Amino acid sequence: MKLHSALTCAGIAALAVIATGCGKSQQQQPQQMPPPEVGVIAAKAQDVPLTQDLTGRLSATRSADVRARVAGVLQKRVYTEGTDVKEGQLLFQIDPAPARATLNAQLANLASAQATYQNSHVAAERARSVAAKGLLSKADVDNANAAERTAAAAVKQAQANVETAKINLGYTSVTAPISGRASQQQVTEGALVGQGEATLLTTVEQIDPIYVNFTQAVGQLDSLRAAAAAGSVDLAEQNKAKIELLLPDGTPYADPGTLDFSDQAVDAATGAVSLRGTVPNPQHRLLPGQFVNVRLTMGELKHVWLVSQRAVQRDTNGAYVFTVGADGKVEQKRIKTDRLRGDSWIVTDGLADGDQVIVSGLQKAKPGQPAKATPWSPTPPNAAAPATAAAH
Repeated sequence: MKLHSALTCAGIAALAVIATGCGKSQQQQPQQMPPPEVGVIAAKAQDVPLTQDLTGRLSATRSADVRARVAGVLQKRVYTEGTDVKEGQLLFQIDPAPARATLNAQLANLASAQATYQNSHVAAERARSVAAKGLLSKADVDNANAAERTAAAAVKQAQANVETAKINLGYTSVTAPISGRASQQQVTEGALVGQGEATLLTTVEQIDPIYVNFTQAVGQLDSLRAAAAAGSVDLAEQNKAKIELLLPDGTPYADPGTLDFSDQAVDAATGAVSLRGTVPNPQHRLLPGQFVNVRLTMGELKHVWLVSQRAVQRDTNGAYVFTVGADGKVEQKRIKTDRLRGDSWIVTDGLADGDQVIVSGLQKAKPGQPAKATPWSPTPPNAAAPATAAAH
């Protein structure tokens, strides 16, 4: 009985040892961790418009001062202030009576000069006829010819005076020199105008199309020309460069414009170059003097990649991104960035089409280690679900 109990105890001890050994062997085996999941986007080369956001100010394409060019009393204003007028349209009427009287006086002087010339001409013809028969001295003939020439000159002078009087009479009807919008009158009816100087009556401005004036740093122009020389930019002709306007309230203006002037000199005070664009303004929504935001498109960057800012990292050696290769492992790629476009960097070198660029889960990615790539989107598909559930 004692022997059986001893054998039973020995068997139990042996089983315990075996169980303990199995437990130790299972704990010693390392557990295989799944690769971390990262969000990626597929790199795809494209042509990206080269845009710059600047600040500009609007001005009229044509502006003409309407002035009194003859002295007189302003009788009336014919146009409605702040409305569009056509070239040649009557705007003001100056009292024409003095100018008409001057014209009549000059017409009388012309008639007198013509009569004097006719008399001198007849006398000269008679003198020449008599002299041909030897009955008149040469001195008398010369005097008759001189009187005829003097009378002819007096006729021309009188004709010029009549023409001047007609012009001054025409100036009493003040017309629009250009088509455009006429502003407020500067002189009231009954005022004496044009006395010693050409009095300003109003201004006519042409605002369709309208100019937008702005400046661009010379360094930006230099970088653009360098990129064009390298072939990475398709530089549009300056008179074809596109202009888009944003109004002060942030509303985009519907009609795009074009760049039509670029100064050849740099402002020494600002280090910038003056530019000017022409923008259609059929509804007259844009007004001279107004400040606007200008988006200037000067060309296209050829064969570049747009990469989210979240994916681009930097160290002392420059910018880089992590990608998931065909073998499923993380790889570090050095890139060259040009500028920001929205929330993405424009990458000009370092990537290839199809590269799986890691955007989310970067803290889990290690170069040379495996990673599970899943498509990344700025807004996760299930992000709106909790909000929808809460609303219900």
